[in-house]
Amino acid sequence: MGKVTTKVTLLRSTYNAEELIAMAAKLCYSDAGIEIIQEGIAKKDQGEYIKMLVDMGHMSVIEHASFTFGIEGVSRAFLAQITRHRLASFSVKSQRYVGQVRQNEETFNYIVPPQIEKLGDEAVEEYNNQMLAMQQWYNGWVERLGDAGESTFEDARFVLPNGAETKMIVTMNARELRHFFAIRCCNRAQWEIREVAWQMLKLCKDNARELFENAGPNCVGGKCTEGNKSCMKQNQVRERAGRL
Repeated sequence: MGKVTTKVTLLRSTYNAEELIAMAAKLCYSDAGIEIIQEGIAKKDQGEYIKMLVDMGHMSVIEHASFTFGIEGVSRAFLAQITRHRLASFSVKSQRYVGQVRQNEETFNYIVPPQIEKLGDEAVEEYNNQMLAMQQWYNGWVERLGDAGESTFEDARFVLPNGAETKMIVTMNARELRHFFAIRCCNRAQWEIREVAWQMLKLCKDNARELFENAGPNCVGGKCTEGNKSCMKQNQVRERAGRL
């Protein structure tokens, strides 16, 4: 137990997402039956058609495709940020039902911010010791409250920090994902959710490139929208997106 790093896995995605999206789009402009539309769609690759829909801004049809991610090695602070994206579904490891480790000098899993790591080994050791102290506080409260499982974990957890690790499964549709990437891949986003967003974007591009070809921060497909708070690194951001 102790320091952990972020890991994102694509668990599931809509089967034949491009065909489904193309079918939905063509239905809007055709009087043909759904079976006939489906047959026509299945006969050819829909990649260019999907790209055209995205370029046109016909985004409602891409909501039919969804992607489910497993996210590990993130903090409770991260949880507070990602759940602001309301057009998503979340299942999160419970601090109430899953108690923190209580063995000798081991601690709960936690995240070490990069800026603290940059301060050097002494700073990291100090941070680690603080996590250990909080584990000991937690253990003490569990014991004083009767060590009765969830009924004690639910109150003892109040002394745990934002840096405590959590795990979750998150599902978003393609339209919400593109919105998520526009906000959270931006250099103005907090470092942890930005790292998760870039990992998610790569997984999406590997799975459905036409849907996410120009996805990412606003500066990837257009101009920066951050005004005088711009990072002024648009070229670097575009290069990063292009390498995915």
